[in-house]
Amino acid sequence: MQTRRPFAFALAVPVLAAPAWAQDSPVKSLGVVTITGSQPTSLPTQVPTTMEGIDRQQLDAWVNATDSEDALKYFPSLLVRKRYPGDYNHAILSSRASGTGNSARSLVYADGILLSNLLGNGVGGLGFPPRWGLVAPEEIERVDVMYGPFSAAYSGNSVGAVVEYVTRMPKQFEAHARVGTTVQPFSMYGTDTTFRTSQSSVSLGSRAGDFSWWLAANHSDNEGQPLTFATRLATSGSPGAAGVPVAGAVLAPNSANQPWYVLGASTQYTSAQDHLKVKLAYDLPASVRVAYTLGWWQNRSQGRSTSYLHDAAGSAVTSGPIRIDGAGFAPLTGADLFATDESLTHVMHGLSAKSRTLGVFDWDASASQYDYRSDLKRQNGAANPVPAALDGGPGTIADGSGTGWTTLALRGTWRPAGLKGPHVMDAGVQQDRFTLAYRTSSIAGNWRTDAPGALASDVGGSTRLRSVWAQDAWKFAADWKTVLGARVERWSALSGFTAIAAVSPAVDVQWPGRSETHVSPKAAVSWQLWPDLVLKASAGRAVRFPTVAELYGATSTTNALFINDPSLRPERSWTGELSAEKDIGANLLRLTAFGEDTHDALYTQATFDAVANRNVSRVQNVGRIATRGVEAAWTGTGVWRPALDLNASVTWADSVIKDNAGFVSTPGDTLGKRQPNVPRWRAATLASYRWTPRWTTSVGARYSGRQFRTLDNSDVNGNAYMGVSPLFVVDLRARVLIDRTFSAAFGIDNVNNRTYWNFHPYPQRTFFAELRADL
Repeated sequence: MQTRRPFAFALAVPVLAAPAWAQDSPVKSLGVVTITGSQPTSLPTQVPTTMEGIDRQQLDAWVNATDSEDALKYFPSLLVRKRYPGDYNHAILSSRASGTGNSARSLVYADGILLSNLLGNGVGGLGFPPRWGLVAPEEIERVDVMYGPFSAAYSGNSVGAVVEYVTRMPKQFEAHARVGTTVQPFSMYGTDTTFRTSQSSVSLGSRAGDFSWWLAANHSDNEGQPLTFATRLATSGSPGAAGVPVAGAVLAPNSANQPWYVLGASTQYTSAQDHLKVKLAYDLPASVRVAYTLGWWQNRSQGRSTSYLHDAAGSAVTSGPIRIDGAGFAPLTGADLFATDESLTHVMHGLSAKSRTLGVFDWDASASQYDYRSDLKRQNGAANPVPAALDGGPGTIADGSGTGWTTLALRGTWRPAGLKGPHVMDAGVQQDRFTLAYRTSSIAGNWRTDAPGALASDVGGSTRLRSVWAQDAWKFAADWKTVLGARVERWSALSGFTAIAAVSPAVDVQWPGRSETHVSPKAAVSWQLWPDLVLKASAGRAVRFPTVAELYGATSTTNALFINDPSLRPERSWTGELSAEKDIGANLLRLTAFGEDTHDALYTQATFDAVANRNVSRVQNVGRIATRGVEAAWTGTGVWRPALDLNASVTWADSVIKDNAGFVSTPGDTLGKRQPNVPRWRAATLASYRWTPRWTTSVGARYSGRQFRTLDNSDVNGNAYMGVSPLFVVDLRARVLIDRTFSAAFGIDNVNNRTYWNFHPYPQRTFFAELRADL
């Protein structure tokens, strides 16, 4: 079931099309890739813009995938900030002009159900990555990606990319089982140990007449490397000050190239995750399919800390004032050596009805709900450091239960003259609502078991987006096609509140509601210059509205001025791209120039508060960020030898802050600086070789150049905790089909054992093994 062009609808091709559900080869004309099959993706079908895809056979053969986001490893210009298997709160997707702190600038779907967590933007205390855990790698049928906000069918959050996972739906009885493990030897600062992950899954489904069903279950036990570290600047020591003389501190430069002592490791997660998926579908007369999806995800995790310090007797030092090389430093506290216990249960529902007549008119209606059924995080207090905190003592409990989002959509497709007519018109209406409820309470007794006590903070509210959109794909000449469209959006912020009790004076604000209306036009055109050469141009406006957490979600209990601005302006971006795509037999070469101009970009930054006479940190609008770049991509089958497939891409981007009234340290210190987490260079390549019909091996490589995490680019040393370093890693995979039922795969990610960072350290060399049975 492999398509003729492996990495996708023609590696970027010009037009969004249905994916390869059958073994038919794609046929390209007018910049359109047409792939016949029975189960199309929910992505639109007639927009000349860049598109990528990978199917199930390619994913199984080529990629070491422990989580669904691993399917995106080698896509041009994409990077997921996955720190360890099962990373549930920091795995942010970045794209050409959007960094790994901008989760609200992309959209991720599974079978048309929204997985993007648009309650907030980025990571921080709450964490807003897509809900990757609601899709297991083994249930993926294919993944498709559209780059840029060029379809009117999507909100302004599509400004970076739209990702669509299509999961399996059987045509006859089938059953699958998988067991896998990963092993990561890890050495950094004072940590030197091995972390392991085990996974198991089972899935089965069938079709009887008009009724089909699918059931999948997945369990994983994950161990991640330490992600944060307790530190003290070397210059903060006081000679002769009191404290316990200690050894074991590691002297190293920080991200600003200042010397600091690393005292211990924290945020080392162990987690047990369970995922259950039920899908039901029934085909009604008139080619209408009704489908229901239930997704259930549970996570039980513990985050732990370890001190590197010991006294003269060799006993671990975990609290109190310390002395290093004769200088005294601030005491170790529970803020340095902390522990967390988390218990999360999330439930997803999706219901849809779709007609697929391929006649004059087709329609679909869908609704979905994502519910934080239970979302609890317990943590020890600052006066209660590990390991004593593991036996109890004061702390906090944060409760996000009741948080979630709902979506409603109705879409129609009109073909006035049928499939071969000059016009294909799409239109729809949509409503998305996001509700945040996050309450943190103090616990005076045992933070691990006791009920919530006094209020520490309580934040929440809702945002609602109502949209009407339409677009027309018009073949106005033999070799030309254009798509014109627009999206009208009415955004509202409702019932916002911010309460912080642990400050003086306490903060307790009910924010007034507000609404805005914006129009986002879209346009694209393709020209079949020669039978083997397509030229394309796309342009579109995107409005990315503030999220609930950006508006109201301050949770600081120490700084009453850390209150996000409820009057934040939406981001407004104009994005465009020009592409040339050359068909070279079984190979495809694409060259794309792209640009994005964003006004009022939403970032957390310092700004001066005249009342307090000091800088405070909050989400603010950055006046203007301009990005220009070029992307080249190659995909081919039978390269050099018939058994060799090769996919490669390289991206250059120049993303610069042009205007900003805010600042980090001094006014104007961000002007002319590079946008955080957007490197100048990215590259990826993936080569696969079929030695025999049963044996396949692959070699992948990923590169990302120098980046900055801060708006003023002051983190000049990326190879340190809190820095963002360049990366170059090589991955290996070998897969063998043992017989018609069983297969095995072995792999190594980061075989060159590169140490690299994105604030937290990424995994070091990691070994994979899996055994599968398919009936």
